[in-house]
Amino acid sequence: MTTEQRGLRSLRNYIDGEFRDAEDGRTIEVVNPATEEVFATSPLSGEADVDAAMAAAAAAFPAWRDATPAERQRVLLKIADAVEERAEDLIAAESENTGKPLELVRTEELPPMIDQIRFFAGAARLLEGRAAGEYMDGMTSIIRREPVGVCAQVAPWNYPLLMAVWKFAPAIAAGNTVVLKPSDTTPASTLLLAEIIGAIAPKGVFNVICGDRDTGRLMVEHKTPAMASITGSVRAGIEVAGSAAKDVKRVHLELGGKAPVVVFEDTDIAKAVEEISVAGYFNAGQDCTAATRVIVHESIHDDFVTALAKAAADTKTGQPDDEDVLYGPLNNANQLAQVSGFIDRLPAHAKVQAGGHRVGEKGYFYAPTVVSGLKQDDEIIQNEVFGPVITVQSFTDEAQAIEYANGVDYALASSVWTKDHARAMRMSKALDFGCVWINTHIPLVAEMPHGGFKQSGYGKDLSAYSFEDYTRVKHVMTSLG
Repeated sequence: MTTEQRGLRSLRNYIDGEFRDAEDGRTIEVVNPATEEVFATSPLSGEADVDAAMAAAAAAFPAWRDATPAERQRVLLKIADAVEERAEDLIAAESENTGKPLELVRTEELPPMIDQIRFFAGAARLLEGRAAGEYMDGMTSIIRREPVGVCAQVAPWNYPLLMAVWKFAPAIAAGNTVVLKPSDTTPASTLLLAEIIGAIAPKGVFNVICGDRDTGRLMVEHKTPAMASITGSVRAGIEVAGSAAKDVKRVHLELGGKAPVVVFEDTDIAKAVEEISVAGYFNAGQDCTAATRVIVHESIHDDFVTALAKAAADTKTGQPDDEDVLYGPLNNANQLAQVSGFIDRLPAHAKVQAGGHRVGEKGYFYAPTVVSGLKQDDEIIQNEVFGPVITVQSFTDEAQAIEYANGVDYALASSVWTKDHARAMRMSKALDFGCVWINTHIPLVAEMPHGGFKQSGYGKDLSAYSFEDYTRVKHVMTSLG
């Protein structure tokens, strides 16, 4: 039975301004995680497809590099306007991709996307070097800041559209061209974004190819890109860094997280639990910055756990059209198995205070879960679950809180909950994470950088720092004689 006969949509790569099938005709089935039903097929791109996309991006680069910042800004502003106009189409595609609640995509994801594109449109006008100066007799030095070239970018499945924006917007604002690969499980909304961008940007500036991890590997190993950027797992990041090292490509890595949430005894428990539970369960916990690892002072530990377990029990997961749910399903069957496996392997000293099970028989839904009684070296403390699971540990003093918080391989995000300003400042200095929130957890703004240390990767998303990551610095010296 053909794709058409089965009633499935045929998604296609977007290369050099047109939609194309994979050269060899191979495809992947795309599943709606809320129903477990196949709704489309997408290309399984191979070497020929990667070659074509890279050639298109390379051919478009000189003219896009030489476009004035004002011209690039106009393109990005038009893209932002077009995304806003097509918002309902994008929301529907994103929800079908991921099973996310429609209303949450509408209110929590589309507005930041549009704002971030407009932010980088503004950044396009700030591609400048330092002022000229004389540092040697008879010589004037100038610093030029230039785009790096073609960028190979790999986006994850947890926020397909939002992460696509974090990739392409700073890159093309700086004058680069892009070949972007969405996750094999979530290509639909990115290809709709390509349709929108393709009607505005010059052909070849933005290209999308679909496929699996082998497709991504071909992109990173290709000779054309000057830079590889990935948001994904630590394993994937290590592979990308290793592949890129073979021809000394630049690498931008935003990898996993295991965010500590340090709660001191002077915290308003009710307020903290309300905000932490949302920050832990939003998007089914499939967020590198999710508030997954609570470390609470021993004096309020029991009260906090009781309140958090109740908040979990009151939190709903369900179908995309249910406006009362906080989150939808896990993204795929493998992810459901991974989350379930962490709970199945819990040590005897751990206690499941809420959840800990699949919800329903159809769709990859998992209950909001709270696990207490854990030790620092437990698997579920050390490794990223990437699901709606919040763990709780207790600490005795500030030094132990810092030890527990920093005692993992990840270093992306963290938060501190206290009314003591001096303590908050000490903790923000001591916590070895790329972001420290104080009395809140998870808000992001376009103007501020997002990125981690240690095995959470390097490079920044959002902000002028991200924009600079997609540029190179050149020294020009001229004789005055």
